[in-house]
Amino acid sequence: MKASDKRPLKRAGVELTALGMGTAPLGGLYAPVALADACAALDAAWEAGIRHFDTAPMYGLGRCEHLAGERLREEDPSSFAVSTKVGRLMTFERPGRTLPPPPPRNEFDSGWHNGLPFREVFDYSYDAILRSYDDSRQRTGLSRLDILFVHDIGRVTHGALHDHHWNALTRGGGFRALAELRAAGLIAGFGLGVNETQAIVEAMEEADLDVCLLAGRYTLLDGSAAKTLLPKALERDVAVVMAGVFNSGILASPAGRRTYNYVDAPAEIVAKVEALERACAAFVVPLAAAALQFPLRHPAAANVVIGARSAAEVRQNVAWFEQLIPDALWTSLADEGLIPPG
Repeated sequence: MKASDKRPLKRAGVELTALGMGTAPLGGLYAPVALADACAALDAAWEAGIRHFDTAPMYGLGRCEHLAGERLREEDPSSFAVSTKVGRLMTFERPGRTLPPPPPRNEFDSGWHNGLPFREVFDYSYDAILRSYDDSRQRTGLSRLDILFVHDIGRVTHGALHDHHWNALTRGGGFRALAELRAAGLIAGFGLGVNETQAIVEAMEEADLDVCLLAGRYTLLDGSAAKTLLPKALERDVAVVMAGVFNSGILASPAGRRTYNYVDAPAEIVAKVEALERACAAFVVPLAAAALQFPLRHPAAANVVIGARSAAEVRQNVAWFEQLIPDALWTSLADEGLIPPG
């Protein structure tokens, strides 16, 4: 498979390239990324034929939407697809507007080294969703946004505040705002962009979703989405964009910083990674190549989105994605119990 292969979204009516470019690392995830390096990474993705770019207000507290827009604004609008997210407003204190205290940092939020000088405020209500859409259009400067993902809704992310935010999304008009944007032709589709499978399962009972982005829950290390979410997504024709396929780093560079789900990897995860490495080495396949290609083996998968902080990382990811992997490797991994059978 080529990174540039087109994969249509059945419900949204747009095409995504098999490999998408995520922008979170360009906001300074784990370490600062210089402007020149960020721009070079986006250029490398375009040169590789990648035409799906995923961003979010959260990434760099607005920085990454600016970067993506700057790279894409001069291209033919029909030649690429952009997804961004709603649920966080980027704001600041001023006379007449006092911000609430920041909530405790959740386990999936590692902070930003290149963040812009704004505060994020969670708000999933009708007015906030529409304002978030407006703000993203302004930051990117693009004539359209193809997909909106409701960002980081879920019990793990919000803890005791989950019911409050869920009610804003489902009863307070958040989903209604998204449906109106879709009906008006301002977006092609919407869904959730989360790390939690249960949030998507529950959301499918609340709204007519088109496509969701799931980070880290259908990987070589975590197949939990296969139990309930992916079968339901297939049944409802909800496409799933697979992100976080390296589980925040350990599957891309197991010999380097062993980060799993944004924190240091526990011993049992390190042991599984080492077993996966041995199995892949027997077929002369880099573990990272297997990690990138594994999620697309599920029929619910729309595409895979990578995160990279330099042109070299983009090119390396493309090479891994396009590397031929024998079916015997997948059989071997299943036989050893390292991936689910089938």
